[in-house]
Amino acid sequence: MKTINLRHHDRTRQNFSTAAILFLVAATILPAQSTPKRPAEKSATPESRTARDLEAARQNPLSLRTWLYKMPKGADLHIHLTGAVYAESFIRAAAEDHLCVDITTLSFAPAKSSPDSECGDGKVPAAHAFQDQHLYDALVDSFSMRSFVPTTGESAHDHFFDTFSKFGGTAQRHKGEWLDEVATRAAAQNEQYLEIMETPEFGHTVLLSRMIRWNDDFSLLREALLKQGLRDDIKVASEHFDQAEAVRKDREHCGQSDATPACNVEIRYLYQVLRGFPKEQVFAQTLIGFEIASNDPRVVGINFVMPEDGYVSMNDYALQMKMVAYLHTAYPKIHISLHAGELAPGLVPYEGLCCHIRQAVEVAQAERIGHGVDIMYETKPHELLKEMAAKHVMVEINLTSNDVILGISGKDHPFPIYRQFGVPVALSTDDEGVSRIDLTNEYVRAVETYNLNYPELKQIARTGIEHSFLPGESLWRSRDNFKQTNAGCASEPPGAEKPTQRCNDFLKSSEKAKQQWELERRFREFEK
Repeated sequence: MKTINLRHHDRTRQNFSTAAILFLVAATILPAQSTPKRPAEKSATPESRTARDLEAARQNPLSLRTWLYKMPKGADLHIHLTGAVYAESFIRAAAEDHLCVDITTLSFAPAKSSPDSECGDGKVPAAHAFQDQHLYDALVDSFSMRSFVPTTGESAHDHFFDTFSKFGGTAQRHKGEWLDEVATRAAAQNEQYLEIMETPEFGHTVLLSRMIRWNDDFSLLREALLKQGLRDDIKVASEHFDQAEAVRKDREHCGQSDATPACNVEIRYLYQVLRGFPKEQVFAQTLIGFEIASNDPRVVGINFVMPEDGYVSMNDYALQMKMVAYLHTAYPKIHISLHAGELAPGLVPYEGLCCHIRQAVEVAQAERIGHGVDIMYETKPHELLKEMAAKHVMVEINLTSNDVILGISGKDHPFPIYRQFGVPVALSTDDEGVSRIDLTNEYVRAVETYNLNYPELKQIARTGIEHSFLPGESLWRSRDNFKQTNAGCASEPPGAEKPTQRCNDFLKSSEKAKQQWELERRFREFEK
């Protein structure tokens, strides 16, 4: 009995010792219950918490898009009005205008007679598309990159640029509808500012360019065009914007109690010059663009459009940059953004890739560059990149457009190189209707392809507003440095709901600073 008790006692002591050891090991490995589970959470900033939300969202493409759709994106500075309209809207407008559809080319054509709208052989009324799904689908595909597959004789590049002639011909009264469509889409994605490229009717300018003989002395050429009445087209352009904006405001109920969110999207315009025409016409149209921008505050600058690889665009490029340079001396307050470097190897000879961006920056003194895809094929590219960074020349990055038109994407795209060299960049859509995208799509693409984090996305959004052509001083003390605000608002956090009187007075004096403050307010709201 005694032996049994001793054995039981020894076994009990052994079990107790084992339990004590296990307890000590567990206490060493496991945190005490009194220790907070996430001590870093208390010290986390709204921005860092939002950054973690992005990291979680990026695990699923659909979640990522939903997250980025809500994020403030600031501005879209590279957007063509007609290219931003979706094909479905053009079909509706053509039916209202009683246009016809050429079945062979799948493009709009005018009716042979009115009001019966007789179309003639090989054509049908555009309204027939509403009863013929196959025709409707074919038109959408013809007017956009939807369902496009490259074939011999038609590249993605050619199909893209051909769309503009196919959906043309609708009445000018639809321009206001297009503005509403683009603004509504922008508002839904938390965008606040658009600089839309648009060309008002300029037939009179073309006639004058044909009447005036070419002169290598730009000053004499300008004087001759102005004497012939070129400035008459200023009124034509202003009326164009007046009518379009009146329709937009009416559709959005701006100024009324039931105003739509689209009313809060601020819109300015860039006068776009068609560079694929004879030099006389290009000079005359560039001149009227500078004149219009000097007289209508809604037009904040100029740009050149049409395929950069076209014969005239390539052959006259250097001359066209000199035109812009000369006219800028006559109109020094007008801002300049230029399509430059929307080229790729094989599209033009290698020597054609040498210097478009450099000429736009150094000769034409462009403040912004659209696309800039061939930067690394330019002569001395690293020196040019450093120069662009030093001059704060911003690049309008169009990832989807560059992929669709040029076949340039991923590691072959210079987007990360621009950022590496400190060149300011912002994302834009180019022609969101033709490409069937929106600005959120470009942010998704940038995050997935280049692993951008939240602070980097904020930098891109801020850069867009910073390099807008809105008048007034910047909110930020140093260019492209978003750390310290201008002295007028230095005493309070950017985007505060109730700025001090001094700050409020400064914001009222600068349209740019006002938009920058609004972007910061939206970031504060988003990060809550």
